[in-house]
Amino acid sequence: MLFDYTQEGQRKWAKYFPKCGGYWQSPIILAASRSIALPLPALEMIGYRNLLAPLLVFTNNGHTVSLKVKNEFTKDRIPYIFGAMLNKNQEYELESFHFHWGVKNGKGSEHLLHGIRYPMEMHLIHRNMKYKDLSTALQYEDGLAVLGIFFQLQEDDNEQLKPLIAHLPAIQSANTETRLNTTMTLASLLPPQLDTYYTYKGSLTTPPCNEVVTWIVFTSMIPISYKQMSKFRVLSNGKGIIADNYRNAQVLGNRKVYVRRIQSVLRNKNDMDYLDVSTLKWYWT
Repeated sequence: MLFDYTQEGQRKWAKYFPKCGGYWQSPIILAASRSIALPLPALEMIGYRNLLAPLLVFTNNGHTVSLKVKNEFTKDRIPYIFGAMLNKNQEYELESFHFHWGVKNGKGSEHLLHGIRYPMEMHLIHRNMKYKDLSTALQYEDGLAVLGIFFQLQEDDNEQLKPLIAHLPAIQSANTETRLNTTMTLASLLPPQLDTYYTYKGSLTTPPCNEVVTWIVFTSMIPISYKQMSKFRVLSNGKGIIADNYRNAQVLGNRKVYVRRIQSVLRNKNDMDYLDVSTLKWYWT
């Protein structure tokens, strides 16, 4: 898929991929002042503590580092999610995950949180299991749920990231791949707190930009050292380095953004169950 992240290149996305000019595009700016705070249900994450080796295939596709779970290598269920404001009684299975980062420390993430762009953002793509495959899910508004997680720089290495970082030299060149040769869990790639998240309806952030995504973006972040971050910044796209591979923030339009807030007066489970998320609307009318 031919596209680039330069300012000029992004302006051409809608010309070659018409869905990129839609009204409900991603990413957006997330802020408490622009969101509706409610005691929403927690996101349930099943199988995130299962050991994945040798289930992950790492790929440098010229735009990012992508990791895909190969279910033919396991008898266990692929990790999946449900809850939050996802459709009731529907489960979303992990398809793959990838990263967006910047050349400099003050940019890289696709979503902005309170006006801040973080050095990197990870997206975990989950397919609604009522659809047989990803290409089918891309045709329906409830097809995908994507988790967005920010990275925050620190001096010391994040030990949990070492298995992933160690494989990056093997995919230095564009269109190369390697397989995980050590144990790792998806839980090791998650931030310490998952209580607070923003959620809204949006799109893929790369062409063809299908508007089929329920976004869930966490406010707690994953630490990453300057040294570890530098390993992403030397990967090749075939012409140079993969640099600033993030899309510009898109117009929110008539969409609602919800933020999960568990207030002290609502910590009782019965009080929280009183909120019927099926009555909540995603758009202003």
